[in-house]
Amino acid sequence: MTGALATDLYELNMAASYLRREMVGPATFSLFVRNLPPGRGFLVASGLEDCLAFLERFCFDEDELAWLGGTLGFDQPALDAFRRLRFTGEVWAVPEGRVVFAGEPLLEVTAPIAEAQLVETVLLNQVTFHTAVASKAARCRISAGGADLVDFAFRRTHGVDAAMAVARASAIVGFVATSNVEAARRFGLRAAGTMAHSFIEAFGDERAAFRAFAEDYPDRCTFLVDTYDTLGGVRAAIDVIRQLGLRDQLGVRLDSGDLGALAVQTRRLLDQAGLGEVRIFASGSLDEFVIAELIARAAPIDAYGIGTKMGVSADAPYLDSAYKLVAYGDRPVLKLSPEKATAPGAKQVFRAPDAHRELVGLREEPAPEGHEPLLVPVMAGGRRTRPAEGVEAARARFQADLAWLPDRARAIHDPRPVPVAFSERAERLREQAREDVARRVATTR
Repeated sequence: MTGALATDLYELNMAASYLRREMVGPATFSLFVRNLPPGRGFLVASGLEDCLAFLERFCFDEDELAWLGGTLGFDQPALDAFRRLRFTGEVWAVPEGRVVFAGEPLLEVTAPIAEAQLVETVLLNQVTFHTAVASKAARCRISAGGADLVDFAFRRTHGVDAAMAVARASAIVGFVATSNVEAARRFGLRAAGTMAHSFIEAFGDERAAFRAFAEDYPDRCTFLVDTYDTLGGVRAAIDVIRQLGLRDQLGVRLDSGDLGALAVQTRRLLDQAGLGEVRIFASGSLDEFVIAELIARAAPIDAYGIGTKMGVSADAPYLDSAYKLVAYGDRPVLKLSPEKATAPGAKQVFRAPDAHRELVGLREEPAPEGHEPLLVPVMAGGRRTRPAEGVEAARARFQADLAWLPDRARAIHDPRPVPVAFSERAERLREQAREDVARRVATTR
């Protein structure tokens, strides 16, 4: 369980200073991605549920406070203030599964400034990773067309918690199963798995291994056929299927070599044996680019196991995400740093059905005619405003947004995202805030 010390030290330094000076006014922070990674035409919002769970349980326990005092030297007033601290704020967010773009807030927090400051690190960590992986998995989903996809990433993700996030994020975008048994239990997903090459090698020959597996699991047999000679393995699988009279949930798995050519040859052997119902499952360093190539070659592959490259979002392993103060009390604030300037005020994203552009406006302004607001209230007074969601609701939102997403943004190669603009009211507020900063700077010189 993530505790209150899951943060960067400078967050604690700032929070203690705020509390020492009784700075308890409401602060609004906006979490967004500055720029899409190269090769991305969109992102898929994910990670919100873990963020809300963290916020609801946020507190410092006595062991943490003792360590802060004894090791980091925080004084007793700071420790006493931390002891009383809970997250009491509100959160507006884009629901999980929705397609989003750079410059749009995925989540906004309004809370007493120390509370809002202290939760920055975990919120960025969760939204950034979950969204990066969900976006990579969504591109695999687009590339695969009607083929089934299975999450195979557990053994290559950067930690067990990351593996859970990957299983959930991939399920949101339409993966039909995961090899991760605990994730299947936790999130209500379908668990899928076959056998490893070690199982084949442990038996005297390939047919003996296949027969043993089929006898133990006759209703879910997928034979791994490339341990020694792939087409020889296919023939061995055919023999065992015939000998045992197997009928249901049958497949052969190709895990190496020229998957396109091998799939064609495998399909021919299966069909010649009258086993047209046996599916071909491919795995091995796959991602949207490899799948697109296989689809272009008309490889007769029914399902893909996607592991390493999806689980670490290999071609875009991070997002240029930020969590920035946009209002304190009744004062809109912004930073003017070159290439990192921010926009003031609590915001809303308005989406039009024609997908020509997105509009970022102010929270309080009405939606333009025909536009849908994306951010919704998900937490008030430090508690969720709705029950925790399962994967199904997020998956339905993704499917709807995927149907809306223009072809240019969903392209696997050289995608072009939907442009994002600011409303007139948001632009006016930005100019007013700039002028206010200029006056403040001038008076201190």
